[in-house]
Amino acid sequence: MMSSTSEELITGFSDLAVGLPTWTEDRTSSSGGMLSQGGMQITCFTEDLHDVTLHFQIMKFSKQIYVWVGCNTSKFGHLYAAATTRPDNRVSVTSVLGGTSDNTGSSMARRLVLRTGLNIVLACNIPKDSPMLEAAVERKLVEKLKGLGYIRPTAREANISTAS
Repeated sequence: MMSSTSEELITGFSDLAVGLPTWTEDRTSSSGGMLSQGGMQITCFTEDLHDVTLHFQIMKFSKQIYVWVGCNTSKFGHLYAAATTRPDNRVSVTSVLGGTSDNTGSSMARRLVLRTGLNIVLACNIPKDSPMLEAAVERKLVEKLKGLGYIRPTAREANISTAS
């Protein structure tokens, strides 16, 4: 069963989709919901980690993923954009909204690009002096992205599956 906050996120986003065809809802698990239309999928879920209620929204487009993580509130937080850059395919991250002194989320965005191979836009509203919470958020996010099929298997995981 989805929490009321997750339902509010889904409803709020659906209300913004003026002039678009009707969204269909499909439950992906007991902790979240997924909406899909064309080449875009939206997944919202809520988790309690380290005595903190965290809300997640993942929007998957064809070549990028937008992620919002909110802690105990629906405030937007800092916004980061991360992508691979040419010619050497390193990951570059920039702060789009928020101060540069608070890097909560910037390294998470960088690692998500490396794991998914896609551009990442990450809005992060979690306490800035809580590295344990940030690590837990990233673990939960990676777990969900794997479950949705957005994360490429590592070389080690690929070798294990072919050896089986």
